[in-house]
Amino acid sequence: MTIQKAQQDVDDWIKTTGVRYFSELTNMAILTEEVGELASIMARKYGDQSFKKSDKDGDMGDEMADVLWVLMCLANQTGVDLTTALEKNFEKKIVRDKDRHSNNPKLK
Repeated sequence: MTIQKAQQDVDDWIKTTGVRYFSELTNMAILTEEVGELASIMARKYGDQSFKKSDKDGDMGDEMADVLWVLMCLANQTGVDLTTALEKNFEKKIVRDKDRHSNNPKLK
């Protein structure tokens, strides 16, 4: 599935099953919440926190997909084509960071 197709599928689902988009501000809050849920799993799996009983069934892939879903909702609502945005972002990083990381002694 391409990013463009995923954005279209999210839009189709919202318009047929989800009734309508939540407001942009509500979706921004939901995105923050979803990132927090992902962070919680990451902190317990890779960090120093121990798992709570309620955290044991956390699915990192599902949480990442939730983040992506809400991000696509925001992109659709604000007229952002994520494919184009990502392509431009790659171009920016290729120019700006061409030597930045390879010259970083912390990464060697």
